[in-house]
Order: sequence, then C-alpha cells, then structure tokens
Amino acid sequence: MIEISLKAEQLGHLGPLPVNNSLLASWCAVLILIVLALIIRFSIKLIPSKIQSIFEMIIEYFLGLMEEIYGSKEKARKVFPWVATFFIFILSCNWIGILPGIGSIGLYEHGEDKTIFLPFLRSANADLNTTLALAIISVLLTQIFGILAAGFFKYSKRFFNFSGFINFFAGILEFFSELIKVVSFSFRLFGNIFAGEVLLVVISALVPFVAPLPFYFLEIFVGFIQALVFTMLTIVFIRLAFLVAEEGH
Repeated sequence: MIEISLKAEQLGHLGPLPVNNSLLASWCAVLILIVLALIIRFSIKLIPSKIQSIFEMIIEYFLGLMEEIYGSKEKARKVFPWVATFFIFILSCNWIGILPGIGSIGLYEHGEDKTIFLPFLRSANADLNTTLALAIISVLLTQIFGILAAGFFKYSKRFFNFSGFINFFAGILEFFSELIKVVSFSFRLFGNIFAGEVLLVVISALVPFVAPLPFYFLEIFVGFIQALVFTMLTIVFIRLAFLVAEEGH
C-alpha cells in the first residue's frame, strides 16, 4: 500500500526547533553547496581550466542578460548574488530530492492503530514551509531593493498614496498583489515538485527499475525549469521595483 503524506514527517527536535525530513534535506543541500563552494574557491586559477572557463561563461551570460533587463551593470551586479543563490539552492534541493534513497530510506514507527514509515529525507521543496520561506524572502528582497533605490517614503507611495482616491485604491491593489506573489511563488514551486515526487513514488511502486528512468530525466528537467522560473520572476519583480525609483511614483 502506498502512503503519501502532504506534510513533511517530523523526525525529532533540536532544542525547541522541530526537525522534519525536508528540513534535514535542505541542510544536506546547504552542506553540499558549502563544500563545493570551498573546492571551487581554492581551485580557481589565473589561467582557467576548461571547467572554470565553462562556469565563467555561464556567469558572464547571466550577468549580461541581467544587464539588459536592468539597463545598468551596477544594478545587475548588486542583484546577481541574491538571485544566483536562489537558483543554485532551489536547483540543488530539486535534484537532491530525486536521488535514490530520498523518501525510501527511513524507519517504521509503530503506533496503536497502525505502523507509519518515516523517511529520513524528503525533497525540501516538496514541503510548503520551505517554498513559503523562499517566496517571503523573494518578495521582501524586492521591497528592500526598491527602498534602497527610491528611498523609504518615495517607495512607500507605491502602496500608500493619499493624493487621491484612484491613487489610494491603486496602492492598495499593489499591496495585495505583493501578498499574492508570496502565495503564487510558494504554491507553484511546491505543487510542481510535490507532484513529481508523487509520480516517481507511484511509478516505482507499480513498475520498478526500468519504467521510472524516463520520469527521473523528466524531473531533472522540471527541477531546472522551476528553479529558473522562480529566479527569473524574482529578477523581473526587482526590476519593477527599480522602475518606481526611475519614474518617481
């Protein structure tokens, strides 16, 4: 019998902090990224190797793309580290979540009514808490860049404009649109990753070994696309925040 839990399973506590399997998976992703960052940092050479050259080309391409979007090299370089972190972290969590053993290695907890299987790891973005946190950070980051570019009072007029009824109503709509972004960001990422996880579980249970392979490749592609979509939307929304400073309203 296949049991699929919408909620991440709790494994224990770290002091007052409850630790579930999706949080543990996100910590694993962070640890892997830290190790890779250190390896890359100490392997950088003045005369780049082939791998270093490939990564430099990718970074230069995305920086050039952002410069075109923002119309400014300075703004693109300020925003790039943040959105690049979004992309790398989300992509890492998505790809780690489809590794063999994720969701299938764990322990059985015997209760009074039934026995429950608790996997040690679960895809971080298959937990709504993770995607909601990423969405909140993205929207807050957008507001921070807007405030830094326009100033607090000037930027706040985007949401609270008392110069007229139409402007006031438009500001309220803008405010609620930012809240809706949190919902759409979090549910889009969560829905796609959770659906992929369920698909792999079902296919693996019905026809193991060979049949799931095409779906693993599909999830690799979906994981990349979802990370890219989340990142590009953040880039565009920050650009819109910059427009408030440039247009003066």
